[in-house]
Amino acid sequence: MQDFLSSVGFAMGVTLPSLMLLGIGVLIRRFGLIDTVFIAQASKVVFYLGLPLLMFHNLMHGEIHLGEQAVLLGAAVAATLVCFVLAELYAWKWVPDVRDKGVFVQGVFRGNLGAMGLAYVLNAYGAPGIAAGAVYTGAITLLFNILAVIALSRGQDGSLWLKIRDMLKKIFTNPLIIGILAAAVLQMVHVMPPKPIMKGVEYVADLTVPLALICAGAAFDFRSLAKLGDISMVASIGRLVVAPVIAVCIGVAFGLQGMALGILFLMTATPQAAAAYPMVKAMGGNDVACANIASITTLGSGLSAAVGIVILRSLGLM
Repeated sequence: MQDFLSSVGFAMGVTLPSLMLLGIGVLIRRFGLIDTVFIAQASKVVFYLGLPLLMFHNLMHGEIHLGEQAVLLGAAVAATLVCFVLAELYAWKWVPDVRDKGVFVQGVFRGNLGAMGLAYVLNAYGAPGIAAGAVYTGAITLLFNILAVIALSRGQDGSLWLKIRDMLKKIFTNPLIIGILAAAVLQMVHVMPPKPIMKGVEYVADLTVPLALICAGAAFDFRSLAKLGDISMVASIGRLVVAPVIAVCIGVAFGLQGMALGILFLMTATPQAAAAYPMVKAMGGNDVACANIASITTLGSGLSAAVGIVILRSLGLM
């Protein structure tokens, strides 16, 4: 009983702070303290400045165990690809509308690593977890974007490979990737920026996750929940239940345990990625279904992650 209560307490410690910040975002938007212009601008600050500096700061101060990282990333890539293939098979068999297929597939495999994933990992493991989570986010973000282009290219004009090439250009100019690569290069040459600069970086890094979650909560649209359809619900179950189960099974098969398995689970137990909606909109997919998936998974992620944490902790895996 004591172990179970300890696991529940740990799960609440990981998920409740993030849910509280989402709730604060909902409230301050409802009271008119911020508007859509502020949300859009603050989200840009988080993406272009906050997250890169957060990853840079924690990688510069954290210890990176390359052997363990390689296994963790291998398991993450395998889990993502398995989820992608299974979602594609389901969409091919049971999703009739071509505009829905890619939206469904992306909703299953693509999680919100930059905000929710890093927040869960930070709450669970602190700075050492964030250092590993930063590398994870950079590497899997590459894969997410490539697979999203493939999934959403049905019925689009133009060459698929041309689209992938254009997407790869965007990926390698992605601020998150740049932040990770900058830290990796400086670590390789054993150069640490001056303390005043790192202190300024730390200030921005500390602000990033709370601001990202508050913006996510403020942008939440409860009206979209009234438009739920079968595709949105099934994709959300795939995102919140099936994907984490697959990830844990693959992680165990890869020999992961402790923090490494915990990071794999927490990163997979996130809601649909925030970048999913604008990509669906731009590529002519069913943006309403995409918004519905984002709504359901954002509401459900805290609960499903907490349940998963309790189970994994009770089994001694996390």
